[in-house]
Amino acid sequence: MYYFLIAQLPYLSYGQTPPINSAIFKELCRAYLIRKHFTLLRHCVCGVPEGAEPFKPVDSAFIDGWRKRERTLTLALAQFRAARLKTDALPVEYWDTDAENQAKTAVVMDNPLEAELFLDKGRWDAVENLQKNTYFGVNAVYAYMLKLLLIERRAAFKTEEGFAEYKALYASIMENAPGVGATGDS
Repeated sequence: MYYFLIAQLPYLSYGQTPPINSAIFKELCRAYLIRKHFTLLRHCVCGVPEGAEPFKPVDSAFIDGWRKRERTLTLALAQFRAARLKTDALPVEYWDTDAENQAKTAVVMDNPLEAELFLDKGRWDAVENLQKNTYFGVNAVYAYMLKLLLIERRAAFKTEEGFAEYKALYASIMENAPGVGATGDS
């Protein structure tokens, strides 16, 4: 259905530098997609936006599958992190056991960057599973947008700056914690 659009796009592989910007891709989609499909493109996001309303299906099995997975992943991460900190979290409706398992694994990882990369690789694999064998239909367009967002996200990680920020934040938390020294020892 969207042969001409998809055929002109550069190939994407996990971990590469983004070959095009997602904003440019979205503008390209505006020119080629029918209004209904272009409108649904706004649901192709990573994570659950702040203040997101409860899940309501849209007219796309691909997007509904993605959104259920992302909602499960986001809420499961919050719940598992809260459990580690011994605080309360919102109950989670687990629609996707793979996302739930990835959240469990990521929460116990020592390196935050490795955890984020692990989660993004899981997201990439989920996009490919949702796309299945549709190469020129609208699902291929949605998959391309999500993959492009994922490689843009990865390219935005700045390891050294992130680690310095993490150390500063950790030191600040430890200084303010009652009875705990900067090394974490009480």
